[in-house]
Amino acid sequence: MGEVVQMHFTTVDYVIFALLLVASAGIGLFYAFSGGRQRTTQEFLMADRSMSCLPVSLSLLATFQSAVAILGAPSEVYTFGTQYWFLGCSYFLGLLIPAHVFIPVFYRLRLSSAYEYLELRFNKTVRICGTVTFIFQMIIYMGVVLYAPALALNAVTGFDLWGAVLAMGLVCTGYTALGGLKAVIWTDVFQTVVMFAGQLAVIVVGAGQAGGIAEVWRTAINGSRIAGLDLNPDPLERHTFWTLGVGGVFLMLALYGVNQAQVQRYLSSRTEKEAIMSCYVVFPCQQIVLCLGCLMGLVMFARYGEESPLDKGYVKTNDQMVLYFVMDVFKDLPGLAGLFVACLFSGALSTISSAFNSLATVTMEDLIKPHFPNMTEAKATLLSKGLALAYGLVCLAMAYLASLMGSVLQAAFSIFGMVGGPLLGLFCLGMFFPWANSIGAVVGLVAGLAMAFWVGIGSFVMRMSGPTPMPPLNSTALPLFDNMTTSAMTTLVTAATAKPRPTGVEALYSLSYMWYSAHNSTTVVVVGLIVSLLTGPMKEKDLTPGTVFPVLGTLLFFLPERYREKLCCITPLAKKPKLTNTQPYQKAQKDRNGAAYCKEDTATEDKETESERAQTEEEDLETRIVLPSCQLSDHAVQETAL
Repeated sequence: MGEVVQMHFTTVDYVIFALLLVASAGIGLFYAFSGGRQRTTQEFLMADRSMSCLPVSLSLLATFQSAVAILGAPSEVYTFGTQYWFLGCSYFLGLLIPAHVFIPVFYRLRLSSAYEYLELRFNKTVRICGTVTFIFQMIIYMGVVLYAPALALNAVTGFDLWGAVLAMGLVCTGYTALGGLKAVIWTDVFQTVVMFAGQLAVIVVGAGQAGGIAEVWRTAINGSRIAGLDLNPDPLERHTFWTLGVGGVFLMLALYGVNQAQVQRYLSSRTEKEAIMSCYVVFPCQQIVLCLGCLMGLVMFARYGEESPLDKGYVKTNDQMVLYFVMDVFKDLPGLAGLFVACLFSGALSTISSAFNSLATVTMEDLIKPHFPNMTEAKATLLSKGLALAYGLVCLAMAYLASLMGSVLQAAFSIFGMVGGPLLGLFCLGMFFPWANSIGAVVGLVAGLAMAFWVGIGSFVMRMSGPTPMPPLNSTALPLFDNMTTSAMTTLVTAATAKPRPTGVEALYSLSYMWYSAHNSTTVVVVGLIVSLLTGPMKEKDLTPGTVFPVLGTLLFFLPERYREKLCCITPLAKKPKLTNTQPYQKAQKDRNGAAYCKEDTATEDKETESERAQTEEEDLETRIVLPSCQLSDHAVQETAL
């Protein structure tokens, strides 16, 4: 019962796949030679802060939806049923909180890198720790996300493995290095449309062949694949309403709240309002994507029933099963299989192009600019393009490493997921707890990462050395819900195997992977707060204005003012702070060379509105650049311009 490679691509399929690459490269070249021609870092890395709501939201969606998710969700639903759909419940809070908490803080600080926030709130050490953690996370992830879909495709269709990897890697590197964030966002928009088209084609044709959607639904009910609301509160259960609907919120926050790839898109918006709107527009799109994935799984079940291609030995893993199904459905329809493969690689391209761009940004803003504050704009832009190119080549090297890793491929995805939670915890510690200090932040981050690796690697080893190997149906070679922060194959324990409930450390290792992000971010916050209180909590007057979101002040509204002041929770987000508070802000601004935008905005503002102010008062002007007032005036100018 060996692997049966039954299907092969036709010329039409190859042409459609080539068209996707040509169109993506064309968009990149268009932005390289039009508009500002990517001559400034502001345009190359931040798209001139001029993007409107729709392209930003579709780009947010595309980054979230990688090739692995396109292959993973249908096989999850085919195998375990529609319980996975309840993940959609976590999107409400998972997008509302970033829209109304994280975006206002980041946008008003006029950052380029999310990790600049950590320096303003804590100090340079915390910023470097955050940046290095992120770079480590993304580099491991990039190669795997490029290699995994190409491997599945090669196994099922004989599509040339390294041909696909190199074509995608080089095209993606090219348009990211030439066209900057504008090219990345607009190619994401195009790739999102291709993804929807590919999945819809499979569902429509597949359902038609199975006898219509009603028949698909009836077969799914008979095969008990339509899951009801499972309110089991056990955190060891892989998928229940609570793990998906509540644990999923933390996964969404780690992605949409603090991940540099997404934060960069918010900051490229014209106004704060447009950035918030893009979060609202992503919400229905996310639900559609989830429904398409679930429907595809049900159509697969209607076609194969309990006798999956996996059981018959046609394919070796679940992700190959989806490709096998697509080739099977489209075997008499040339071109449509090519459309699905284009859809699959659109997912991979949109994810890795975002990774290149965000990595170039954090390397430039957090590691290079602070050490070379006098670097000319032209040199900085050239260096940013060089960084995007270098990360593209690193990605290809990582894809090659992924090919050598074999079963360690799963661990690479796990490592990626392990890092998202601690970083979310670090930002929450700074944003919601005014008395957290820099020592607490560093110790908290280290504790969170240690906890993440301990639990992640522990569960991996426990499953690998388990006494009974799991049936193939219950193992997903790739994560079914790869949203840039989720850990991949974690506790893939099935309810079907009635095992005794694990105790002690084993129970920790058996934690549902959906709780990883919540568990690790909570570790960072708790350890960070304890260490901060032991080493001397921060005082209100030491805080940089605008870096703390006044959530505690709002929650503790019933306390008298003097108690709230003691708890450091009276500073509102957008109020003009007292002049005494500007010192640490100015110092941080001078250190990080990132205030250029703020200073320019304020200077032009002053020239326009108060012409009597002499230009010679530059020093005096600097002392007046107080964070939120600068932001508010800048915001007002943008609003009137619109």
